[in-house]
This record gives sequence, structure tokens and C-alpha cells, in this order.
Amino acid sequence: MMRLDEVLALTGLSRATLYRKIASGTFPTQHKLAERCCGWRAGDVDIWLRNPVTFTLADLKRDEDRDAA
Repeated sequence: MMRLDEVLALTGLSRATLYRKIASGTFPTQHKLAERCCGWRAGDVDIWLRNPVTFTLADLKRDEDRDAA
């Protein structure tokens, strides 16, 4: 799991842009780790990094389907 600062450093996005992309479905959503703590799955962020321009949440589903096959 990656925390916010690590995601921001890796992607080069600002905090506001990251959350705007999450809201629009063009960046993986974060997962609640504790009451006041959340993080992103490293694999999900890696999938986004492969193609950040055209990424959609459906890309995560396609990658899961490919792994299951």
C-alpha cells in the first residue's frame, strides 16, 4: 500500500489534481486502512502509470481479468 506522499511523488500530480482525477474516475481510488489513514494499492498506481492519459477504472478490471485467466 502506498500513502499519499508516495503517490504524489511517484505520479508528479498535485494533491488537488489527484483527488480531482479520483472523482472523475481517471485515477485509482484509495482504500481505508484505519480510521484516519488511507492508501493506494501499488499495483493500481502502476497500471495508471503505464497509461495516465487514457486510464479509466475499467482498466483495473481488465487487468484483474487478465490475471485470473
